[in-house]
Amino acid sequence: MAKDLKFSEDARQSMLRGVDKLANAVKVTIGPKGRNVVLDKEYTSPLITNDGVTIAKEIELEDPYENMGAKLVQEVANKTNEIAGDGTTTATVLAQAMIQEGLKNVTSGANPVGLRQGIDKAVEVAIDALHDISQNVDNKNEIAQVGSISAADEEIGKYISEAMEKVGNDGVITIEESSGFNTELEVVEGMQFDRGYQSPYMVTDSDKMVAELEKPYILITDKKISSFQDILPLLEQVVQSNRPILIVADDVEGDALTNIVLNRMRGTFTAVAVKAPGFGDRRKAMLEDLAILTGAQVITDDLGLDIKDATIDMLGTSNKAEITKDNTTIVDGDGDQNNIDARVSQIKAQIEETDSEFDKEKLQERLAKLAGGVAVIKVGAASETELKERKLRIEDALNSTRAAVEEGIVAGGGTAFMNIYDKVSKIEAEGDIATGINIVLKALEAPVRQIAENAGLEGSIIVERLKNADVGVGFNAATNEWVNMLEAGIVDPTKVTRSSLQHAASVAAMFLTTEAVVANIPEESSNDAQAGMGGMPGMM
Repeated sequence: MAKDLKFSEDARQSMLRGVDKLANAVKVTIGPKGRNVVLDKEYTSPLITNDGVTIAKEIELEDPYENMGAKLVQEVANKTNEIAGDGTTTATVLAQAMIQEGLKNVTSGANPVGLRQGIDKAVEVAIDALHDISQNVDNKNEIAQVGSISAADEEIGKYISEAMEKVGNDGVITIEESSGFNTELEVVEGMQFDRGYQSPYMVTDSDKMVAELEKPYILITDKKISSFQDILPLLEQVVQSNRPILIVADDVEGDALTNIVLNRMRGTFTAVAVKAPGFGDRRKAMLEDLAILTGAQVITDDLGLDIKDATIDMLGTSNKAEITKDNTTIVDGDGDQNNIDARVSQIKAQIEETDSEFDKEKLQERLAKLAGGVAVIKVGAASETELKERKLRIEDALNSTRAAVEEGIVAGGGTAFMNIYDKVSKIEAEGDIATGINIVLKALEAPVRQIAENAGLEGSIIVERLKNADVGVGFNAATNEWVNMLEAGIVDPTKVTRSSLQHAASVAAMFLTTEAVVANIPEESSNDAQAGMGGMPGMM
């Protein structure tokens, strides 16, 4: 395929147009008075959302140079979402501000490498300053506040807070769609371990890249499965039952893995293979826990069992299993409750007896997985469109609360960025490095400015007053009042604030140091060529 090239200012300006198109679509959603964006869906009803990363992922521009610019900012949103689970709109606003301000200086003759050094220096100081003003999340009320602000809904904050209280801050919380109008919280028995599917072709939902199995059979073994023939008799029994199967094994490889994937793609049966959790003796113990929870028999040489001899009655079952690339969650296992209670008592006794802190920690993890359960937030709404939008907001809010528990909270509404403004402005530097620092300073104002503008106010006035305000004092755009943001419950997780700044700065610095852009020239289709010939006269 032939390539087209652009250089220097021409290249950067072309990409900037793409940055602005994407960022302008995303930033209208920021703040309590932010608007929604409607996304066209080919086979379903349109999706209405205010989730930055969801909007960014949908944007594909016709001009290849503009599209590359948009994709760079899309990367900011994706990375922030990956690390912190929220803050994608803030990250997009920061990135646009840095790129715009940086390009003005590059056009005026500043050296991009010097600007990058200044940006890196400013961000380093900013991150330290954020941690200095960060406060720990200590109670249920603070967790609810974080969730409420993220979702712009107090009810959602309360559900998440209750869920975390019931299963613990590190417990498993899943979000499901409900058939009713109301959103409800349920806690069901379940277990999660940090092993994901062995092939992405095993997923059942390619949008979310997750495999969701309803009422699966569960094969548990500490052996490697290499030959498909060894498990074929068992799989034939499972196919007869018209139910999916989850295979938890030391490893599934060779023609066994190949045939499982091929049959999954052909629709012959649904099977997902995951590697067994843990190592050594802990792996054996965790497989036994899983077997007791699901009512399975562990296929192991210790019991004289071979995978070729496995029958369907040796398999465990559960109401549901959800497998991502990193985790497997088994919900509502069908194991005998008396056996589960006995296993819990056994682990508790081991915790009492052990002197090793490491062993105690691992036993506590097993106990939580076995007895803690899984909290399920069932999302209800009046229409499918509202349901999808509400579910996205709850997912963001859950990610925010987890981030808050992990690294603490800072004043929300863009206030934290203004609280650290003074420290960043006092960095001593000269020349282009000093200009790079000023680029970050200008960007720190952008979230507050945009939140104010979305509320129909003059952003510059709010920004100037914030520069002189006490730490934590900010502008509540929902009520148009100046308040102590922390006391008012308007808070952001430190991790979200930090991640959005780091990823925005990283992409902005790369953008500013770009000197050439190479794009594909679309090939003329055969239909276009024939149309250009004007067609051939008909034959008699």
